[in-house]
Amino acid sequence: MLIPILWLIIGLLLLIKGADWLVNGASALAKKFNVPDLAIGLTVVAFGTSAPELVVNVMGSIEGHHEIVFANIIGSNNFNLLVILGISGMITPLVVHSSTVWKEIPLSLFAAILLFILANDFWSPDSFTVSRIDGVIFLLLFCGFLFYVYKQLSSDSAEIETPEKPYSQIKIWSFIILGLAGLVLGGRLVVNNAIEIATVLGLSEKIIGLTIIAAGTSLPELATSIVAAMRKNVDIAVGNIVGSNIFNIFLILGVSSLVNPIHYNPSFNSEMYLLGGGTLLLYIGMFTGQKRKLDRWEAALLLIAFLAYTGYLVMQEL
Repeated sequence: MLIPILWLIIGLLLLIKGADWLVNGASALAKKFNVPDLAIGLTVVAFGTSAPELVVNVMGSIEGHHEIVFANIIGSNNFNLLVILGISGMITPLVVHSSTVWKEIPLSLFAAILLFILANDFWSPDSFTVSRIDGVIFLLLFCGFLFYVYKQLSSDSAEIETPEKPYSQIKIWSFIILGLAGLVLGGRLVVNNAIEIATVLGLSEKIIGLTIIAAGTSLPELATSIVAAMRKNVDIAVGNIVGSNIFNIFLILGVSSLVNPIHYNPSFNSEMYLLGGGTLLLYIGMFTGQKRKLDRWEAALLLIAFLAYTGYLVMQEL
């Protein structure tokens, strides 16, 4: 039992470090070809923070572990929304940009509702599958979201941090190759050992995916948002989470369902209600008290909701 846990931890560390190496190498390579910082941020950096979830889900989809695929996406989104924003908002009240209130948060809620509708297949109740056609819909919406972000960043004249000192060709390709290897190996270790742990403990893949895997693959977002909150960069703290939740559904689930249609277990509907309710609570929080601000007590509510939900989840398994 101890060995699979150790391998799972190693796998999560490889996923996170692999994503970091890949971002550094690919960013440096793009700079050598004079690719603008904005384009790098929209592609390489954005992909890098979502790479752990993407690799775990693609491998889960290929190997037919559909519960892990959905548990990772829905669990990561709930962890992002309730835990990371909850902790960040308790560190410092989060005042956000108006576009986040009127566009990004509603889009995040729309993504969750669309996933709920497509996964439950209300027009074909016996199906419960996210098909390849659904995947194409998600990816088209993801392209539209990228275009929106591009226009938003262009109007704000924003820049994305990239390596300051130019890397040598050897260092660039070493980062890229090591990053890809870390992602692939880490993804395989996480999926295989999570399944082994679930089997030994008599737990479902759903529970392991919603807790350990979801929290582990969300560590890059956790670190980014907490550091941003401590530095009072609250737009980054909120934008990182809301954007990541949109990425997870539109990009990662889109790619996963293209690889292999994914069977949806309706028992995930309770987690979908939590995701929708949490996103709605965040939106309402933008209008209570001071506008466009998530107060500490509202952030605490998000965190309490997650702790209560996790306790309920564990009790269901006992």
